[in-house]
Amino acid sequence: MTRDNTEFAVTGINHLALVCRDMERTVDFYSNVLGFPLIKTLDLPMNLGQHFFFDIGNGDSLAFFWFPNAPDGVPGVSAPGAMPMQGDIVTAVGSMNHVAFNVPADKMEEYRDKLRAKGVKTTEVLNHDDSRLQVSKEMHAGVFVRSLYFQDPDGILLEFAAWTKVFTEADVTHKPATAADREGFATRSKAPDPVAAASDR
Repeated sequence: MTRDNTEFAVTGINHLALVCRDMERTVDFYSNVLGFPLIKTLDLPMNLGQHFFFDIGNGDSLAFFWFPNAPDGVPGVSAPGAMPMQGDIVTAVGSMNHVAFNVPADKMEEYRDKLRAKGVKTTEVLNHDDSRLQVSKEMHAGVFVRSLYFQDPDGILLEFAAWTKVFTEADVTHKPATAADREGFATRSKAPDPVAAASDR
């Protein structure tokens, strides 16, 4: 699933840094609900706040800042207003729409049930494919990733994801859109009907 970078010896993501409202609540969710070990904590100089790091596996980390004067998050601007297939997922330019964690493909249903047992609201497992609505209820040869979406206590959209195929050059077929192309596209995304999505592949 990898292709060599001939410009820089980048081996993956070192860490992503997000902002939380309540560090104690964030530690409880990411360590006690998701099981990520807390590996480094910092009180920032000059009383600017805190910076904590969680080990998410494979040498990767997820970090959170807590700033006492941080503006509140705004659904639809700083984070999606809803989970996929349940509402509007558009966010602002420069925002991070969601964070996806690699998990085994055959564990999706088990992990969905485990999250729900811990009181976390999730989507159903979504099988993303190249159909019109890009989702299928059932696994088939065209599915390229399985996804399970949920939110953290601050509304940050999270995903358990599992690649199910190896990409080839045939998977890169679309011309990149430009800022000028924004006219003519829907200004907000509408959630497709999941029943129609499941049958339309």
